[in-house]
Order: sequence, then structure tokens, then C-alpha cells
Amino acid sequence: MKTKFNISIPANRLRVAGALCLAVLTITSCKKSFENINTDPVGISDKELIADYNDLKFFFQMEQRSIVNFSGGGDPNSYQVQQNLNADNFSGYFMSPTPFNGGNNNTNYFMVQGWNGEAFKVGYLNIMANVRKLKNNGIDQTYPSVWAVSQLIKVTAMSRVTDIYGPIPYSTVGLKVNNPYDSQKDVYYQFFTELDDAQKKINDFVSTGKTLPFSFSDFDLVYNGNLATWLKYANSLRLRLAMRLVKVDPGKAQLEGEKAMNPANGGLLTSPADNMAVKVLGVGFSNPLVFISQDWGDTRMGAAIESYLSGYADPRLPKYFDKSTDKNLGGQYKGIRIGTNIVSKDDYVGYSGLNVSNGTPTFSKSSPVQLMTAAEVYFLRAEAALRGWANAGGSAQSLYELGITTSFQQYGLGDASTYINNATNVPAAYVDPKNAVNNAPSPTSITVKWDGSATNEQNLERIITQKWLAIFPEGQEAWSEYRRTGYPKLFPVVQNNSGGTINTAIQIRRLPFPQNERNTNSTELDKGIQLLGGPDNGGTRLWWDVAKPNF
Repeated sequence: MKTKFNISIPANRLRVAGALCLAVLTITSCKKSFENINTDPVGISDKELIADYNDLKFFFQMEQRSIVNFSGGGDPNSYQVQQNLNADNFSGYFMSPTPFNGGNNNTNYFMVQGWNGEAFKVGYLNIMANVRKLKNNGIDQTYPSVWAVSQLIKVTAMSRVTDIYGPIPYSTVGLKVNNPYDSQKDVYYQFFTELDDAQKKINDFVSTGKTLPFSFSDFDLVYNGNLATWLKYANSLRLRLAMRLVKVDPGKAQLEGEKAMNPANGGLLTSPADNMAVKVLGVGFSNPLVFISQDWGDTRMGAAIESYLSGYADPRLPKYFDKSTDKNLGGQYKGIRIGTNIVSKDDYVGYSGLNVSNGTPTFSKSSPVQLMTAAEVYFLRAEAALRGWANAGGSAQSLYELGITTSFQQYGLGDASTYINNATNVPAAYVDPKNAVNNAPSPTSITVKWDGSATNEQNLERIITQKWLAIFPEGQEAWSEYRRTGYPKLFPVVQNNSGGTINTAIQIRRLPFPQNERNTNSTELDKGIQLLGGPDNGGTRLWWDVAKPNF
């Protein structure tokens, strides 16, 4: 973070006035401040923006830039507490070398209240609010295909919010004075309904040969206005969400998953060119993860991903990370174990950061923000085949190997056959040259090569482990899949400061609801906690996070 301090709330440009109206988008007393926060700063009203389709461009791009939040003119503070100091660390990808809050913070399960509400806040002020503005200006009626894409972005963003907290206000946001919470099951079911509607609108537009009176490519930061690719993304997103439900609602999971994979419905993401990533365009905007790593030095490689990449001799290691700069490490690739007791930032800031300088850098401040890859979709299909679902389009083994191959293609690594056929290497033990207390043995004996004689559970570990390696650096999805499956096997926190609310072995399952909800929507929040089915802390499992075997 740009400003360092030892209080619990990071110095960022959180929109305080809007936060007070977070879950009450239509309350008269909050409307003025909410509108002011989310209106163009030169004072043009929402309706005035309609001229030359500026409303569509402004609100639609704001929505896209907020899934992983860099919508505030490039300021990465919001993203840092929206995701990096939470899911990015919990997923095993990263760990902060900075001892925020005197060393007591989310990285060792001392849950910082001022951090935990940012994902919720962004979901409502940046996503739901801009969707509402598009609807208020009639985009859903005048340009239903564009509205459909807006709905896909909304489902993408809000699925992340519910996967962080559990029950959330969703079905009536903007329609009632006090927003009631929906169960996570109901939220997921509404996602599938909204995907149905969006896909129908896109299909209707494409099949009838309609055209738009503007160039949608000028507004679309993901697929340059290509609705056919948005349709592929919709199916891929449906498959991701369907797979999340396999242990809690297997019938619905299979129904939606098979629908997603049915070729008649438009296809899936199949090549790196199809990857869903939001472009970083415009003066003042930057990739927030790169900024945090490069400019602030606040995030470094996690010990878990070091273990897997180095143990497997994975050629993606130098694509993902720079070598350490600490003179005592001799240019090794070295990560930090989550929960490490860090006294001074200088102790660990020299460990490996994102690859922004070594060789041909993979990441820069203009790198698109990646949210889904074609490789992930092959791994989803591999799991579907392993579960015996229809329409997977191949065997579990062939799709698993295609996932690896596609990830290698994404990073220009050429033939993946040697890696795919490696039946010997396993993840490495972790050694911290600074402090042996942080050392840990290899987390698993799983190898890369597919084993047809192995159990479904063992091959699922292979699938999820390789998916985890392929979807880097998207920590939110990685954390969700870890919670769903238990894979990849991650190092537990070295130091657990949760006061007993989070089990070290089970690891963190969610973030607590933000204090602003307690202040402004307490009656409905209490009902939401009842729907959660456990205390409002980091140890309570979500609806789909079921403590039972995967098979």
C-alpha cells in the first residue's frame, strides 16, 4: 500500500458515503450521496450521458473494470483489500512481506475488519449500481444483446462476492428499502436463470442478423464486441458455477454442467485467444496486482506455489515469477509461507515477486486482468468426464492433458509432452532460509502423469492441482476451488491468530460480513447469518463447501 500505518483499516480511497448506502440502493436518504459517488466527476447526470452512447460506455466499462477492481483511475488500493490480502494469499499463490497492522492481519487469520468489507462494497457500488444505471437508461430494452453481456459480467462479479461471504442481498437489490439476504442456493439458482436469459438474448440478436447503431467493440474491454465469444464465455462460466455445486446439489450441478457443455448451446472457451481478461486501457489505469508487486513490494510468491512449480520442474515458474533479489538467496525462486511471523518488510521483500523483469516479462502494468482461461475449462471438462457427465467431449485423461497443453500454449512454452508424462517428480519441501520454523515437508505425493489405475479421488487431485497452476494468478477462483475440493494440498498458516475461530488444518473458509452492513442493514444481516448456518467468522463453511469426500 502506498501509505504504511499500524491501524486496522488501510489508507485507500474507499467511498465512505456510498458505503453507507451499500445495500439500500433506492433509499431516499442515501440516494443523493450514492448517485454523487457513482456519477462522472464533471457533474453530467446519468440521463445526460445518453448522448452518443456515453452512458453505455461509462457504466459498462466501469462494470467490467470492477470485477477485479481497477475502476478508480488505476488506484490499486481497492483491489489490494478486495482480493490480494485475502484470496490471493489463502489460495497459496501469494503472501505479503509487509507486516500490516503490526503483523496481525488476514495472512495469519487475525481478520482485519476494515479489509473484509471491500469485496462486498465493490460488488454493490461498482457492479450492481452500474447495472442499475444501465437499466434505468433503458439499455435492457433498446439493446438487449448489450444488456445480456452486462448480465454476464454481473454474474461473474457477484458469484465472487457470494463465494467470499455466503448469503448476500441479490434478488431484490434496488427494489426494496431494506435489502433482504438470499440464501447462497437461491443466489446460485438465480445465476443460472440469468445465464439462460443472457444467452437467449445473444442468440436472438445473432440469429436475426441485427446490428447495433454503435461500435460495441469500442465499449467492450474483454472480447471487442464479439458476441459469439461472449456466448462461449457464458457456457464456460455456467460450467464453473455448476461444478461448484457437485457435493451439495449434484443433480443441479450435472444438469447445468451438461447444458454448458452441449455444443448446440454455442461452445466453450478452447484456446488462449478465448481467455476472459479485462484490458487495461486509458490514462491512469494499471493492472493492480502488478502495481502492488512492482511499485509497493506488498505481495510476493507464496510458499505453496513455489513447492509445486519447483518440485515439478515446471517451465511456468520463470514465466510467473522473478528470481529473488535478496543477496543471501543467490537468485533462487523463493516464496513466503502464509502466516509467517514477519517483523520487518525488509526481511522478506527480496523474495520472488511477479515476473516483471526477468527474461521476457510476462506481466506489466498494462497486462489484462485475467479472470478465466481456456485451460481452466479443459480441466472443468476433465472433472465432468471423471464424474460421468454427458457432453464432456473426451476422456478425463485427454481433457486433463489438453488443459496442460493449453496452459503451456498460453505462455509460449511449446510441447508439453515431457511435463505431461512425468511420473516421478512431486512437489518440493519448503525451506525458508530466514527462519526454519516456517519449513514444511512436501504437501503431497501426487505426480503430473495421469494414472488410469488410480482412484477418482487421486485423479481429481491431479486435475485440480494442474488447474490451480494454470489459472494463476486468479486467486479468488483458486481459493474457491481449494475450499470445494481440498486441492491442491496447501501449507497451513504458520501462526494462527484467529482466537480459535478458524481451524488451522481446515484453513479459512470465508470472510466475515462488513461492519457497514451491521451499521445500516442489521436486521436483514441477522437473517443472512441465520441462512449462513454458523457464526459470522472465517471458520464457517459456505453452502457448497461440504465436509465430505469428493467421490
